[in-house]
Amino acid sequence: MRLSDLPKGAPAVVEHVQDVHASDSIAQRLRDLGFVSGEPVRVVARGPWGADPILIQIGSTRFALRRAEASRVSVREASSV
Repeated sequence: MRLSDLPKGAPAVVEHVQDVHASDSIAQRLRDLGFVSGEPVRVVARGPWGADPILIQIGSTRFALRRAEASRVSVREASSV
């Protein structure tokens, strides 16, 4: 499942960040921000029209990501994170 498709408030765990091309700076930036395998993550809120941006919490930090950026992050739902 993509982070962009995760229901609001559902606990999940990051599986990986997809690189669109070699030396993908956006994918690397997401990994630098903490979107790495095994990290707990959840969608806190979505923007009003078209659900952009998406407010994401990873650890104790919150980030506003565009839907296109969030779609690069693969997650699996977790029963409790």
